[in-house]
Formats: sequence, structure tokens, C-alpha cells
Amino acid sequence: MAGYIITLSNEEALRRYARYGVYATQMSVPVGGWYRAHEGTFADYATMKSGDNVYFFIKRKIYGVGELVAVTGDCKFQNWPDADDYRANSELQHRDAVLWDECLPGSPAFEDKEQRWVCTMQPSPFFFAVGVDMDEVLTADPPAFRMLRALERVSFIKIDDRENEALRRTIITKNQEALTQPRADLNYFASESESFHKELGNRIHKEYHLKAAGILAGCADGERLKHEMALEAGVLYQLSQGDTETTEVLGNWDYLSHQVVASPFKPVIYMDRMDLFGYSYIPGYSPIQARYLVGEIKKDAATTQDVDQLMKYVDWVRVEYCGGDYSMIDAILIAKSFPPDVARYAPLNSQRTYTVGKPAETRRWERLRLVSYRWNAEEARLNFRQNGLEQGTLEFDAR
Repeated sequence: MAGYIITLSNEEALRRYARYGVYATQMSVPVGGWYRAHEGTFADYATMKSGDNVYFFIKRKIYGVGELVAVTGDCKFQNWPDADDYRANSELQHRDAVLWDECLPGSPAFEDKEQRWVCTMQPSPFFFAVGVDMDEVLTADPPAFRMLRALERVSFIKIDDRENEALRRTIITKNQEALTQPRADLNYFASESESFHKELGNRIHKEYHLKAAGILAGCADGERLKHEMALEAGVLYQLSQGDTETTEVLGNWDYLSHQVVASPFKPVIYMDRMDLFGYSYIPGYSPIQARYLVGEIKKDAATTQDVDQLMKYVDWVRVEYCGGDYSMIDAILIAKSFPPDVARYAPLNSQRTYTVGKPAETRRWERLRLVSYRWNAEEARLNFRQNGLEQGTLEFDAR
């Protein structure tokens, strides 16, 4: 399963979220439209699944372990019914409709903040009171940690199965005493999540379900989106929702994320990041991965440089995740359009020849696909098209 590492400023906030089993990112109020940070945060919420683990990062230490849990069918929601519309904010008239009112007017600490989206969690088995220093975590299983090394200036990050298991194991090992002699508020934080979730369940209806329509419409320019982060958010949302027309073009994936590091460790500002990353499991053998998704997303027309950048990511994933086997990778370049020179360049410059097995066998990889998008205002969704095929006509299964 995946995991989320949430950054907090103090232990008081950790106690509050652990007690109620709720977390909502504190963000600036959008003025005149969505900001990149808002769209990126929505994209992170869109891929949350029940069962994913939750951790909190405070001043070098990581605390856990929590688990996202479904309330009325899902583990993430809009904090009020029209939260996906940047023009609607958590003013006083929304007080009765807001699920989690930490940042409403009257809360001096957050006068210029609001919380648009909320997720629900429970201890798994406890939110331990003893945190583990980041250095201790990183040295426990160095090869497993990729995203944790790039944790900087973000509200939270998503980690994959391997990184999550390494972090969970390290924290539980550090807190063995709490497992044998649990003492509330001494070696673990008390939780009232079950009763609070029941209260939420009585208030949540379909208007609170997470939706991307307002995010995308807020930066639409005809059939084009003006922000690439919004496009990332829309792609991830429709894939995570299992939208049939989207998965027929882009595939079905068990794990999805974005802005995933794809370069050797170096100063974070210089790290390469994949716009879209995912994988699917061998059916019945989770978490053994069968295939990987590597994607590059462009809001305007694609260029030959975009093809080269995507192939750089493919080469990285082949070494870091696939043991040298290109056949496990599907690469997708999503853009508004593909000029003729790009359409000619892509198949010729994306081929890879590689060798596997013993006796050695030479194979050729040719799994780069070009996919164009358009914003469909009438249906409030993204449409996708590949190689001249209308969406819904492509037979493709990532498994």
C-alpha cells in the first residue's frame, strides 16, 4: 500500500488530527483563480485510497502510524459542497456546511488560510508518541527512500509501496514498548476517530464527494487548460475514479502519483520529476508490480524536447524500478496537440534495444504513446485521443 507523509509545525496539531481522525491541508485563499499549489494539493488528494498509511513530519521527526479509512464510501472529500470552485470560500455563511472548521473566521492562527479538502484516518495500530529522526529513518533502508529525500516546502508527499513499508517498519520497531504496554497520551496519542467519523457520516452527502470539474473549469481557455498542474490533477482524478473513457486510453493502474523524483539525489531544486507515475500489480499477488506508467504532460503543443525528456524518465525507471527490463514500462506523452515533426520524431527516437535473460535475448521496446487532450466544458471533463482514435475505441489494459 501507499503512504502519505504530512508536514506539521507542532505536536499540538498532530494530537488534534490523531484525536479526530481528520486531516485537511491549510492553504492560502485563491484570489482570481487557482494557484499551482492548490491544483497540486488536489491532485494528491485525488489518488488517496482507503488503506493507505499516514505519517506526520515535525521538526526532523516522523510520527505514525495511521491509515486512511472510508466514511460513507470514500476517505477524501470536499470540505464544503462547492470547494472545487475557487470563487467559493469558507466564509461565515458556510459554517454549517463545512466538515472541518479549523480555519474558519474566528480562528486567529489561520486568518488568511482555508482548508478545501479533507481526508479521514484511523490509528494503525497507533499514532505513536515517539517520533523517529529522519536520519534514523533514511539509514534504516537507504535504497527504499526516494520521495522522503525530496521532502521540502510541500504540505505532504506520497510514497510508494516499498518506501511505505520501510517507513512503517522503522516506526513500529522504534515503538515496540507501546505495542506491548499501550498507554494513552504517554506512548501513543488517544483517538476518538470512530465516533467523529460517525458524526461526519451523518453530514456527508454526494455534494461532498471529491470532484475536479471546478478545478479544471477555473483555468480553462476554450478546449485548452492554462495550467499544467491542473491538467495533471484532472488526469489523476479521472484515472483514480476509474473513469472508463479515460482508462480505455491511459490504462488501469493500482498506484498513481505525480511529481515523482527521477534523478540521483541532489539539491531538491535541481531534481527531475515525472509528471505522471504509476504501476499495476500482478493480479492476486499485490504488491508485486507488473507494469509501470511513466508520463509527461504538456498543456500546449508537444515538442521533440518533450519526447526526449520523457525518454530520460523511461531510462530512469528501467534501472531504478524494473531491473533493466524495458518491457515493464508504458510511456505516455499527453499534450494539446502533436505537430507533424513531433509525430515523426517520437517513434524514431523513442525505441530502445535491450538484452535480458540467460542465454541472452535482445529485444526492442516501442511503447511510447502520444495522447492529445481537450477540455469538454459541456460534460465538465477531459477527453483523450490517441493516434487518431477517438476515446473509447482503444483496447488497452495496463495489466
